[in-house]
Amino acid sequence: MTTSAVNTENNSQPSQPADSEVKLTDVIKSLPQECFAQDKGKAWFSVISNVLAVILGYFFLAIAPWYLLPFAWIYTGTAATGFFVIGHDCAHRSFAKNRWVNDVVGHIFMMPLIYPFHGWRIKHNYHHAHTNKRLVDNAWQPVGTEVYENSGVLGKWAFKRFLYNRLWWIGSIVHWALHHFNPNLYREQDRADVKLSVAVVALFAAVCFPTLIATTGIWGFIKFWFIPWMVYHFWMSTFTYVHHTAPDIAFVPASEWNAVTAQLSGTVHCNYPKWVEFLCHDINVHVPHHVSTAIPSYNLRMAYKSLQEQWGSYLYPECTFSVSLMKYITDRCHLYTPENEYISFKDYYAKQ
Repeated sequence: MTTSAVNTENNSQPSQPADSEVKLTDVIKSLPQECFAQDKGKAWFSVISNVLAVILGYFFLAIAPWYLLPFAWIYTGTAATGFFVIGHDCAHRSFAKNRWVNDVVGHIFMMPLIYPFHGWRIKHNYHHAHTNKRLVDNAWQPVGTEVYENSGVLGKWAFKRFLYNRLWWIGSIVHWALHHFNPNLYREQDRADVKLSVAVVALFAAVCFPTLIATTGIWGFIKFWFIPWMVYHFWMSTFTYVHHTAPDIAFVPASEWNAVTAQLSGTVHCNYPKWVEFLCHDINVHVPHHVSTAIPSYNLRMAYKSLQEQWGSYLYPECTFSVSLMKYITDRCHLYTPENEYISFKDYYAKQ
């Protein structure tokens, strides 16, 4: 049920809402057991191939003339996003069967991105438990009209500049800075783990950043770390935004929330260029990942095919990443009304 790049061309939507009689466990049980099988060879192949891809990117950065640097930055930052996806599997315990292996590998691969592993793991698992639940889901929440109306002149200006000027691509940086470094934002039993992960990335930054600046200068720091890091956050923001945002995808109150609707109809499969999908370990095949976080990244396509065959009428139509897709979303999904609908700034002010 692949659609064109922008859903408005055929206005296709899931053919039916999720039946309240259908439980998420029914969907999970319908998947082939092979989808949940962990394969050490495939897991470590993803690690080795990703490390080699990043090494190639830094080699490219080191030798590229100035006019090729943008290509080198895009490639290297995209390859670095694969590091995050490996850490992402570790956070869901789908990389390895041993918890300590997941924790060690997760810390190692999120460390260069300055992402505290446990802090992200805990909050991200919460997102999976409350996907698209209004005012509860912590990965992405649309700005409500009531929040906008009560935010004051400066707040309204900031919201409008961010949403209207298509600045979605810095969203994950804001989320990273506000949510993952403060242990007080977590339950008491989780704070020791969060502090450990913060200490790991702080140690990495304390050692590697001064070393990089001392050997390559400020420009070297910008060239070899900061700009690839920004490219990584572009993909982080884009994946998160596109996976859960469309004018007809609802964020509903807890009293109306349904797990099947949220995970099948409220999660978007978006196709990206094949090289992006390869470097990012199929993170775009997002629907089966929301059905069950136990599915390793290398089995997502198998699981998605099964979901298409058995639950196709529940799935939100596929889209294809493009400028027109991002323009379509960012032109319409500005504010969120109490009626669980998006409204653009243009339509919002027309009603005032």
